[in-house]
Amino acid sequence: MTRAAAAGFAAAFLLAGCGGSASKPGTPNTEAVKDALVARLQSKSLSYRWIVCVGAGRSFRGQPVVRCNVNFGEPHIVVYCAVLQFARLETNHELPAIPCGRASAG
Repeated sequence: MTRAAAAGFAAAFLLAGCGGSASKPGTPNTEAVKDALVARLQSKSLSYRWIVCVGAGRSFRGQPVVRCNVNFGEPHIVVYCAVLQFARLETNHELPAIPCGRASAG
């Protein structure tokens, strides 16, 4: 994937509503999840190029699931599906029960 294609991919996700906040119950706070994921990756000294997060349209333990694509360098993109439980980030990498189905393209 070229940098231009990656930038277009990231822009498409941003236009799809990545930056939303939890203004009503059940709405994923994508920015809070992204911030928590960034903090986790930095605490593990992991280097990444970009992170794009969108609502996954699913829930886990009553919390909306957020799907984040993390680019660790071409072509290494890792998907994290995550929720915030009591202000603590939980991802499908620690809890495989968090639903993380393939995102539908629109």
